[in-house]
Amino acid sequence: MRSSKFLKAEQTPLSWYIPGLIAGVDEAGRGPLAGPVVAAAVILDDLNPIKGLADSKKLTALRREKLYDEIRAKALCCSIALATAEEIDALNILQATMLAMKRAVEGLRLKPNKVLVDGNRLPTLVVLAEAIVKGDALVPCISAASILAKVYRDRWCADYHLEYPLYGFAGHKGYGTVAHLIALQEHGACPQHRKSFAPVAKVLK
Repeated sequence: MRSSKFLKAEQTPLSWYIPGLIAGVDEAGRGPLAGPVVAAAVILDDLNPIKGLADSKKLTALRREKLYDEIRAKALCCSIALATAEEIDALNILQATMLAMKRAVEGLRLKPNKVLVDGNRLPTLVVLAEAIVKGDALVPCISAASILAKVYRDRWCADYHLEYPLYGFAGHKGYGTVAHLIALQEHGACPQHRKSFAPVAKVLK
């Protein structure tokens, strides 16, 4: 799978409205030096519960992968979207994150009557929304969104590693680890590095 395929994301236009539907939204990838920021929106099915939902950072990679498949199978609908490294450089990471979240919500097949977003900022949406600090640990639908976003981005990194193995994306997932910073110094920036982030900008100078 080529990385360009991820740019299409998993979206479908908003179609019809069911009162009472709540969507959880979260993101993955604000901190890394490379790659997109990924957001997910999930509407869970109360009649088809999923056990073990939690903040994706608290789960093992194997558990996240299993829950990813279960969420995709059992949720009423879900959507995954992203903002590219180029958009992050053009907008800044906060605004790019809000853009990815907006795209994720707009990609839901069913239109929620309320959106719950992890954190303390809200994207611009046409539906009622509420920001919940630590929502990924407190609200199941946000936990589900955090898992989808994290797994999707990790898979993106593994895929991109095949194109640029010298940087080690499969291991550090784009974060500024010692190994990643050394690779930046030795090989310069690759097309997916965020040029506006200080360690990358320093190398480019």
